[in-house]
Amino acid sequence: MVEYLGGHHKNLPYGNMGWPLLGETLAYLKPHKSDSMGVFLQEHCSRYGKVFKSHLFGHKTIVSCDHELNMYILQNEEKLFQSSYPQALHGILGRLSLILVTGDVHKKLRSLALGVIGGTKSTVNFLPSIEGLSIAMMESWKGCTEVVFCKEAKRFTFNLMMKHILSIGPDEAVTAEILGDFHTFMKGFVSLPIHIPGTPYFKAVKARERITSTIKGVIVARRKEKRLQNGDFLDVILARENLSDEERVSLLMDLLLGGYETTATLLALLIYFLADSPQALQQLREEHLAIRKNKKDGELLSWEDYKQMNFTLNVIYEGLRCGNVVKFVHRKSLEDIKFKGYLIPAGWKVLPIFTAAHHDPSLHENPWDFNPWRWDDQATNKKVSFFGGGLRLCPGGDLAKLETAFFLHHLVLNYRWKIKGDNFPLAYPYVEFKKILAIEIEPMYKTLEQKC
Repeated sequence: MVEYLGGHHKNLPYGNMGWPLLGETLAYLKPHKSDSMGVFLQEHCSRYGKVFKSHLFGHKTIVSCDHELNMYILQNEEKLFQSSYPQALHGILGRLSLILVTGDVHKKLRSLALGVIGGTKSTVNFLPSIEGLSIAMMESWKGCTEVVFCKEAKRFTFNLMMKHILSIGPDEAVTAEILGDFHTFMKGFVSLPIHIPGTPYFKAVKARERITSTIKGVIVARRKEKRLQNGDFLDVILARENLSDEERVSLLMDLLLGGYETTATLLALLIYFLADSPQALQQLREEHLAIRKNKKDGELLSWEDYKQMNFTLNVIYEGLRCGNVVKFVHRKSLEDIKFKGYLIPAGWKVLPIFTAAHHDPSLHENPWDFNPWRWDDQATNKKVSFFGGGLRLCPGGDLAKLETAFFLHHLVLNYRWKIKGDNFPLAYPYVEFKKILAIEIEPMYKTLEQKC
C-alpha cells in the first residue's frame, strides 16, 4: 500500500491516488464541457495546487496544470521525458504511429511528415483543391435551411485529406469505404480496451486493418503506374527509398487521421463560438469582404490573400484555446526530476494538461470568454500549447490553419447561421458535440436560395 501511494519518495506533490487498480481514471475521464477544465481538475487544483499526484490509466502519475511545467516537459522530450501512451492505443494506432514511436524512429518519421506536407504545399494544385472543396460544400447547402455541421465538417476535411494524400476524389467508391471505417475507428479510439468481437475497441482494430489494406492497395496500384505525377503525399513518400511499406502505410494513416478529425473538430468549434460572438463574426466577414473586393469574379484565393487573414488567424487561435481539441498528452519521466521544489520520480507517468493552462486566469484575462482580440498581443502566443511543442510540435498545424481559413472565407461570405437547440462541445477527452451541432442556415445572397 505504501508503494501504491507513492512509496517513500520525498517532496512528491500532494494528491490522491484513488482506489486500488482503478485509481482516479474514471473521474478524470468523466465528460465535461471542452471550453472548461472540468470538475475533476478544478477540484484537484483547488485542493492540491496546479501540480498533483494521482493514479491514472493504471500508473502512478504526476498531473500538471502548470503552463511553465507543461512547456518544460514538452521542450525536454527524449531528454527527461518520453512519449508513453496506454498500451491499448498501440492496438488501434499501430506500433509505428507517429504518436507512439520514440527516439530515432520518431525523428525519422516526423521529419518525413514535415517534408511531405511542406513539399505538397508548393504544388500548383494545392490551394485550388482546398478552395474547390470549400466552394463545393457551400454549393451543396443551396436551398437548405438546416445542416448537421459536425457531419459536414468531417466530410469536408476527409475529402480534402483523401485528395492531398492519395489523389482520390470525393465521388470515388474507395472514399466512402474508408470514411465508414474511420467512423468505426474513432468510436473505439477511447473506448474500454476489450478485445472481444462486438466491442467498439475490437471493431476499431478491425477497421484500422481494413483501412491499412485499402492504402496498401493504392500503393500497389501507384507503383504499377511507374510514374509519380500526382503531386500528393503518396508521391513524396514513395520517392523515399529508406522507408519500409509498413512505415509508409502508418505515416499515411497518421496524416489522414490528424488532418481529418482534428481539423473537422476545429471547424465545428469555430462555428459554435462565432454563433455567439456577433462582433467577432462581423469583423471576420469584413476582413473577407475586403479580400474578395480586390479579386475578379471567380478568381481563386492565393498565398497573398492568406497572408491578409490576420483576424481570421486570431479567430482560429482563440477557437483552439477555448475549445481544446487536444486536452492533454501522455509522457513518462526518464529520471528523477526536481521542478519548483516538487519531485517527479523516474518511471512515473506525467500528464501535461493543456486545457488547464488555456483557462488559467493568471495567464489569460477572462479566460472563459471567446475573445479573438486577445491575440493582438503577441505575448499570448507564449501562453498556449494547442499544437504541442518541442520535438512533437504538430507537423500539420500550419496546414490545418490554412484549410480552416479558406473554408471560413467562403462560409462567412455565403451564409448566416445559428445553433439549433441546447448544444455545446464535450471533452470525452476527444471533443464531440452534445447534439452533433445542427445549425440553421440562411444564405447571404439570393443566388443561394435554390432548392436543396
